[in-house]
Amino acid sequence: MSGTFDIGDGRRMFLECTGSGSPTVILVGGQRASAEDWAIVAEDVDSPSVYALVGADTRVCAYDRPGTPVGEAPSRSDPVDQPTTAADMVSDLRALVGAAGIEEPFVIVGHSAGGLAARLYAATYPDDVSGMVLVDALGEGLRDHMTAEQWAIQKPMLRGDIDASIAEYPALEWIEPDASFDQMRAAGGLRRMPLIVISADQPIGPTIPALKAAGVLGQEVPDDFGYVTDAAQVKSQADLAASVPGSIHVTETNSGHNVHIEQPALVAGAILDVVRLVRDGIDVATG
Repeated sequence: MSGTFDIGDGRRMFLECTGSGSPTVILVGGQRASAEDWAIVAEDVDSPSVYALVGADTRVCAYDRPGTPVGEAPSRSDPVDQPTTAADMVSDLRALVGAAGIEEPFVIVGHSAGGLAARLYAATYPDDVSGMVLVDALGEGLRDHMTAEQWAIQKPMLRGDIDASIAEYPALEWIEPDASFDQMRAAGGLRRMPLIVISADQPIGPTIPALKAAGVLGQEVPDDFGYVTDAAQVKSQADLAASVPGSIHVTETNSGHNVHIEQPALVAGAILDVVRLVRDGIDVATG
């Protein structure tokens, strides 16, 4: 199944699903990542994609948020004003789930900023989420484990150098992290559920000078700032794993940030582990 669905207010969103079985798995991509992000693998990877691997075992769905390009083409979902927040992402997904008739409860999987949205969805609608996988997810711990001065450098790096892209595609997605973190804080904690947290293990630190030289980062970013990011991210990932008692934290991934593309079998395996726990009625905190 693939197509666009009317989510109200004259807007339509794109969703595609494959496979059969229960629970359904919903894949939530990172900032500016369309549904296609879950269907690709790195050039040197000899494995089917996460979307294909999970779809061989159960029903899996991925979708385009507004402003998430598909290659050189615009998002297949109608545009909205940017920036967006985690609460906006949750509201859209909730409407899409209803419009598409996705069976609840489902397992939700979030990469990067999509992980923040996945957690907020589960905190807001706890009866609708039966399990979760977070893939190098963005969390409020990244801000918490930095000084105000460090966060002032980090925050623009999360948005990225996208001004030229916005000039060509004004609807391009970018996410406001402070508002999104505050929304997550206000929502409270997660209920007990099967949770696997997957963390990248390839550091950012050594890459900053080359990124500055290539013009990807501005010269105002200190050469050693990547090590600050790495240290805060390690603590933030540990915070995510501690958010549900008994969760599983996978820290040896041989991967950078896009673990689902670089190590799709590992990520798909974790998703299907959660699916099996849900099917068996096992809570990781007790089972």
